[in-house]
Parts: sequence; C-alpha cells; structure tokens
Amino acid sequence: MGTMQLVIFRLNEQEYGIDIFRVNEIVPYSKPTKIPNSPAYIEGVLNLRGHIIPIISLKEKFNMGNSGTDDRTRIIVTDINGNLTGFVVDDASEVLTTEKDNIEPISDMVSKISSKYINGIGKLSDGRMYILLDFDELYKEELQ
Repeated sequence: MGTMQLVIFRLNEQEYGIDIFRVNEIVPYSKPTKIPNSPAYIEGVLNLRGHIIPIISLKEKFNMGNSGTDDRTRIIVTDINGNLTGFVVDDASEVLTTEKDNIEPISDMVSKISSKYINGIGKLSDGRMYILLDFDELYKEELQ
C-alpha cells in the first residue's frame, strides 16, 4: 500500500504523529504574544522570520491539562493550504518511515480526543504505538 514519513511528537508522555509533508519546520518554544478574548488553547501569536503565526496548545485543545514548558518543548509549524500555524508539543525528536498498512482506524469509544482529529493508530516494530493526528481537520475547525 505504500509508505509515509511521520514526525513523532509527545503530549503528556503519549506519542503522536503528523505527516511530514504537513510540517514546515520545528522550532524551540518561545512565549507567544497573547491575543485578548481568544480561546484558552490559542496561546497567542509569534513572529517567525517576519510571519505572524497563531500558536495553538494541543494539550489545551484536547483538554489534557497544561504542564508548562521546558527546554524540550517545541512548536511544530505546519503549512496547511498556504497558512502557517504553530502547534505546541512537549517534544518532537523523531522522524520515521512506516507502512500505511501499520495504521489502523480508531473507535470513538477509545479516544478522549474527538475522532475527527485522528487518522488512526500506528504500530511500530518495537511495540510502541502512536496516534496519527489530522492537522487539516484541526486547522479547518479554527476557521469556523
């Protein structure tokens, strides 16, 4: 069925994945400028090389609490339909290639995160699993 490359990142010790073709870059965390009256999961905006981009906390978005930031915290900058958006994650340090057959659908009952944000559950040869997120859906919801 083919292979795909993923960036693996962590939120509260759980591993997640994003298609590498959705990632523009990964940068160290920098505190964004807060925008008044914005939802709690929008941390603010950041000036990234002359581009003002919104910064979204995935942990806040998914009601996972907020354990703060440290030197491993990263912002995954995505380019979705020409729109740059940053997503705060606990750590992003691995790129892997996997067979598309290794990704299975997930039941709504299993996930605390709405299944509309999930493309499936991936299995790695070392026994680890990760949740493959749909960043297109995350971005589309922000426009509504």
